[in-house]
Amino acid sequence: MSRDRFQCKNGALGLLFVLLLSACGRQQVDPNALIIREQGSFFVGGTVVSAPGTFDPIRQGAFNWAGPDPQGQTLHGDHAYVFYQIPADARSLPLVFWHGYGQSAKTWETTPDGREGFQNLFLRRRFAVYLIDQPRRGRAGRSTQPATIQAIPDEPFWFGIFRLGIWPEFFPNVQFSRDPEALEQFFRQITPNTGPYEPPVFVEAVSALFDRIGPAILVTHSASGGLGWRVAMRNPNVRAIVSFEPGSNFVFPEGEVPEPIPFAGGQAWATSAPLEDFLQLTRIPILLYYGDNIPEEPSPYPGQDQWRAFLAMARLWQEAVNRHGGDVTLIELPKIGIHGNTHFPMSDLNNVEIADHLFKWLQQKGLTE
Repeated sequence: MSRDRFQCKNGALGLLFVLLLSACGRQQVDPNALIIREQGSFFVGGTVVSAPGTFDPIRQGAFNWAGPDPQGQTLHGDHAYVFYQIPADARSLPLVFWHGYGQSAKTWETTPDGREGFQNLFLRRRFAVYLIDQPRRGRAGRSTQPATIQAIPDEPFWFGIFRLGIWPEFFPNVQFSRDPEALEQFFRQITPNTGPYEPPVFVEAVSALFDRIGPAILVTHSASGGLGWRVAMRNPNVRAIVSFEPGSNFVFPEGEVPEPIPFAGGQAWATSAPLEDFLQLTRIPILLYYGDNIPEEPSPYPGQDQWRAFLAMARLWQEAVNRHGGDVTLIELPKIGIHGNTHFPMSDLNNVEIADHLFKWLQQKGLTE
């Protein structure tokens, strides 16, 4: 064989090999794959406590089960932990997800029954996502103030508060998996406070996050709902709020705070702010969601009855913000034909339907560019 013929044959074989590799590569790419351009984590906000004196690395350098001598030492605490992912071709406004009481960023991750949570569902819709563990919770557990963590059996209590049912029975129409493993996972995602529950500490840290990342949409759940109003009043980088079942701490202008609304075992109360601060809430679109199995009349079951009172307060708050020129939409899911949602619509069996509804609202408000 001549040298020219050998080179030609080798070239043809090489081209065929490249084409085969290219075809194999195309076959191996999952069209449903999430393509993440950047991801990472960081801490934001917080403070530093310094003890007087001078640190002695010899005298104080040995590990002591009783705890170190603090003289001359520092403690960094009260920060938030943030995990973020930015997809390819991300939209201009990220979503910042903030969990509720007794929870962490896990709220937005894989659902208790193993499906995709809002983290992935909105990455697929091309939003960058930032997931928070608020100060003194989860991966932000370093507190500057002491607390005692009680080991008290309480899971049937949370089963009722989160409106899965009336222990031990699920509600007949509930959008929560009946697989025992799902309930096992759900109970294990509950996490304690590692320091006192101090709202100003949480608001400062989340506001610092918006200072760092710039304009974004805040998505809150339950107890972070009231905290979210405070963040928006102090930080113009909050361009919209979506709040899933906010409870207490609705903010009204001074002189317009309604009377507390009683419920079985307690009362729903509101807070006040100067009118100038309150009006910041009228400058952004706000969406509230409430799920199913919330009674309209008083109930003897506190787990349900507290949400009757919170929803009643939310209606008053919507009216107050809109009366001052705001744009608050309150969605009661059963009233629009979406039934069975618990206190966790973002991880219920129909969470894709909830995500679709939310996405359409974001589109309507011009927040998806």
